[in-house]
Amino acid sequence: MDRTTIKDIARVAGVSPGAVSFALNDKPGVSEATRARIKTVAKDLGWRPNVAARALSANRAGAVGLVIARDDRSFAGEGFFLHLIAGMEEVLTPARVALVLQLVASREEECEVHRQWWAQRRVDGVVLVDPAHHDPRWPLMAEITMPCTVVGAMNDTPLPGVHIDDAAAAGSIVTHLVDRGHRRIAHIGGDPTLEHSMVRRQAFARQADRLGAVVIEAAATEYSEQSGLRETSALLETEDRPTAIVYDNEVLTLGGLAAVAEHGLHVPTDVSVVSFEDSPACRVMSPGITALRRDPSVLGRDAVTMLMDIIDGDEVDDITEQPPELVVRGSTGQAR
Repeated sequence: MDRTTIKDIARVAGVSPGAVSFALNDKPGVSEATRARIKTVAKDLGWRPNVAARALSANRAGAVGLVIARDDRSFAGEGFFLHLIAGMEEVLTPARVALVLQLVASREEECEVHRQWWAQRRVDGVVLVDPAHHDPRWPLMAEITMPCTVVGAMNDTPLPGVHIDDAAAAGSIVTHLVDRGHRRIAHIGGDPTLEHSMVRRQAFARQADRLGAVVIEAAATEYSEQSGLRETSALLETEDRPTAIVYDNEVLTLGGLAAVAEHGLHVPTDVSVVSFEDSPACRVMSPGITALRRDPSVLGRDAVTMLMDIIDGDEVDDITEQPPELVVRGSTGQAR
């Protein structure tokens, strides 16, 4: 079947092709009644916009990019990125803008992908995640002048972005555990070069010191169940083991719970457990896992909305999201 054209719609609607163009592109020039009638005819005829032609005429790719430099096992099991992408699509799909996603193994590979995408005009801009200390993407973006926004931007991040108050979140966890008598609290986090990991570690230590507790930092992990199991086992085998353990995400938490069971211990009787990320697994386990509740899809929506404004040449202001809420469940009890 031949593709329905603007001329076909004009003929059936009894208007000029120009009027059809105005209506379908939501531009002034036709009445609202005529616009509605033209859109109804277009839908009945099965008309779809020619994305390639539209992008060419606007000198745009009609796509934005997201590169994630994470281990495959971490990405597959961590709900954060799936919700983030879903939030981005809530904005992109109605705007008929595609999302180009690529997984890479290192920050260097990510930078090379950005260079290629921009040189080939495959995307109109990108959303950057996992800001790192001395991040090589900051000077790269300045060099190639590609529109971008940063999820998890810090005060000194030289690019527009969405800010997350990880310090307040970490502090609320320590306060909750100290209120239940815990004085030796372990933290199993991820890559220590990531900005959010650094902020969390500093906030844990600062709040614990203020409240008379000690935070034990485990070795860095790659956000996998295996890492959670390994580091938890090492903590539980120490002579003066912690009475509570905080994990940076739900994947590490699952590995930690397996280690607790392997050592013949119980949650929360022998050790309390907190996850920095909530998930369905945290909610349905017995006992349920105390976790920070936030909606990563909001981050995705805000980051990509800001990005599209930048692409359109508009001025933007950074966005600071509300701190996540600590949802207390059965995994945290009184210290023994």
